[in-house]
Formats: sequence, structure tokens, C-alpha cells
Amino acid sequence: MNCFIKNKPTRKDIEAARTGLKEIREILKSGEYQLVIMDEANIATYFNLFSVDELLEVIEGRAENVEVVVTGRMADEKLLEKADLVTKMEEIKHYYRKGVLARTGIER
Repeated sequence: MNCFIKNKPTRKDIEAARTGLKEIREILKSGEYQLVIMDEANIATYFNLFSVDELLEVIEGRAENVEVVVTGRMADEKLLEKADLVTKMEEIKHYYRKGVLARTGIER
């Protein structure tokens, strides 16, 4: 596996994450959606693709009617303190263990 989870993030990884964060900022500000899921954003902060402070700034800048769900392991304490609801999930079984890689439209 040649990705930042096993290796150091590349410049391309960081740029892609920052582009995504910029897009999410505009989506959250627009108020067009009632629910926005920021899948694996916690892992992005953990691997320093962007900072937790940047993530919190984006979330705090959302329109009033927008609910945000942030997923991923390694959630930063700052995010946990600000969150209204925190759930910890435990993996029981995962298809990745059988060799199924990230699927287009699901994990990537």
C-alpha cells in the first residue's frame, strides 16, 4: 500500500486534502445541505494534512441549519471538546481484511 497511512503524506496528498477542505468550507457556508458528513477528517488532521484548528474553523463557519458529522479514528481532543455528540465505534469485522480495497464512491 502506497499511501500516507503507511508512509509520510506527499505534497499531492496535502494539496488534495486542502482542496477538499476549501470545498467543504463553501458547502457548509452555503446552507444548501442540512447534513454534511466529513468522512475521515479526523485521520486527515492526525496525519497533518490540515490542522484541527483549520477543521474547527470550517465547522464553526457553517450556516446555522447545517449539521456536521466528522468521522475517522484518532479524533483530536479539541474536536471532541467542541462536539455535541461523540460516538466511539469498534471494528468487529471489515472486508478490507479479506483484501477488498477502497471502492469508488464508498471509500474514495
